[in-house]
Amino acid sequence: MPRFFEGNLVAPKGRFAVCVSRFNGFITEQLLGGAVDALVRHGVNDADIDVYRCPGTWELAGLVRRVADSKQYAGVIALGCVIRGGTPHFDYVAGEVAKGVGQATLTADAAVTFGVLTTDTVEQAVDRAGVKAGNKGAEAAVACIEMVNLYARMGAK
Repeated sequence: MPRFFEGNLVAPKGRFAVCVSRFNGFITEQLLGGAVDALVRHGVNDADIDVYRCPGTWELAGLVRRVADSKQYAGVIALGCVIRGGTPHFDYVAGEVAKGVGQATLTADAAVTFGVLTTDTVEQAVDRAGVKAGNKGAEAAVACIEMVNLYARMGAK
C-alpha cells in the first residue's frame, strides 16, 4: 500500500507573512482581509501574522523573496491584482510576478503561496475578491497552512 503525504488545516507552529500590493487597493484589501480571516479561522493567532505592503504588484516578487529569505516565517502569502488594460503592460507585470514568486517558492524554506489575481476586467477581479468566486486571498492562506504542515511532516524546516 502506498504512503500518502499531505498537509492538513490545523494551525501550524510559526509565523505567517502576508505580502500585499497597494495598487488596485480596492481589490487587494479584500484579498488581505480574506487571507487574515482564513488564517485566524484555522487557528493562527493574529499576533503571529505580519503584513508587508508594497507599492505595486511588480514589486511583490522582490518583497516575497526577501521576506521568505528572512527565515522568520513558516509561510508567506503573496497577494496582488493585475487587470488587463489596452497595453502590453499587463503581460509584463503578470508574467514577471508569477515568475518571481515562483522562484521564491522553489528556493525558500518557508511555504510560499500565490494569491495574485490576473484578470481581464475589474468585474472579474471583484468576483475573485469575495463577491461571486470566493476570496482568492483566503484560498492562498489556506493553501499556505496546508503547505507549512506538509513541509513539517516531510521533516523540512
